[in-house]
Amino acid sequence: MASEIRTRALFFLLFATLAGGAAAQLPRVELPQLPAPALPPPGQVLPEAQRAVGGALNVLAVARDVRIENLAREHRAELDRDSRGELVVRAEVVAVDITAAALKRAQAEDFVLKRTQELADLGLRVSVLQTPKGWSAARGLKRLRKLDPEGVYDFNHVYLGSGEDAHPAPRLASSDPPGPGAAPLSGPPRRVGLIDGGVDSTHRYFAHTRFQRFGCDSHVVPTEHGTAVAAILISRQSVEEIYAADVYCGQPAGGAIDAVAAALGWMARERVAVINVSLVGPRNALLERVVRTLVGRGFLIVAAVGNDGPAAAPLYPASYEGVIGVTAVDRNHRVLVEACRGKQVDFAAEGADIEAATLAPDTYGRVRGTSFATPVIAALFALDFQQPDAAQRKRELGKWAGVARDLGRQGRDDIYGAGELGGGQKSIPRPVKASQGANK
Repeated sequence: MASEIRTRALFFLLFATLAGGAAAQLPRVELPQLPAPALPPPGQVLPEAQRAVGGALNVLAVARDVRIENLAREHRAELDRDSRGELVVRAEVVAVDITAAALKRAQAEDFVLKRTQELADLGLRVSVLQTPKGWSAARGLKRLRKLDPEGVYDFNHVYLGSGEDAHPAPRLASSDPPGPGAAPLSGPPRRVGLIDGGVDSTHRYFAHTRFQRFGCDSHVVPTEHGTAVAAILISRQSVEEIYAADVYCGQPAGGAIDAVAAALGWMARERVAVINVSLVGPRNALLERVVRTLVGRGFLIVAAVGNDGPAAAPLYPASYEGVIGVTAVDRNHRVLVEACRGKQVDFAAEGADIEAATLAPDTYGRVRGTSFATPVIAALFALDFQQPDAAQRKRELGKWAGVARDLGRQGRDDIYGAGELGGGQKSIPRPVKASQGANK
């Protein structure tokens, strides 16, 4: 009987921690006073709570699917789902470097060229084609691949943030955010690229942060997710300038892959060496081409591995070769049970109950998820890496892997990667003064 009560108590504790906003609506449950069980090694679960944890994980594993379903239902005119259930822009197909002959054949079958953008710094041309009237994106994609077997076509997938919405957090009177009080570092401002939703730079936390912007026709459309990620980027006082690319702009089809590709093209043009991507989605031919080009040129893309659960399929761009995949741990250095696992995990950082700036002028919230662990890692890499360089990129990875706090099994594993950074590392390597010319 005592074992059953303890199992139920553990379930309620775990569910309240994991379910985020949903858990906040539940009544407070007073648990019986029980002896505290011995904690298992990191990455393991108490045997008697295994079933309860499994049930909670099943809820977490479908959270992104539920969000996708809700968006598709609320914006039927703009959004659809592919055969795998992933979110796509309705009746659109993206083409990479489509030839004039292939475009002519497509137009002869009533495909419409909606827009084309040259990503000159990546050596790519991206075209978005609208399918014939009444056709789904899936039908259009199948037809284009048949018309042009040598071409590169894919859905215009929509990518989503990899963390739950912020919950308001009261600030202590003595708690002074580090951003406004940060002393400028020597040399040119250290900078990081951010591909996300809009950042509310009028928040007082960003008083000493410079912003360069891309997207939304120069309009600022603030989001809590983008603002929180940006705040965490500067929280270690190592980043002074953020190249913020808004790929959502408040639009129903925001986060589409052609917008993400354009933002990465901008980062390439501006030679922003470290790029934070706290977004997740499926494998996509256009994104894969862009990422491969950037990695090959020595850029360092740091991306969230996602929160679909430990048994989930890999999410992208974190799972692409050469991308630095980041998972999240709590303050006790234990992986968040909703975090994805696999070979794509390179490092871990704290990503639970983090207080971050959300909305101006001085609103803060507690955030959770791999989205918010990712900027911790990106900011650390920015200490010493400010110009794209393949050789230095390799040295940086080795340096940080060498000081990461090893968690779980000894050595690299699929739960924590090389280990935890950003408070959990053995020591932070002394930063080298940024090289001249790092800033635009």
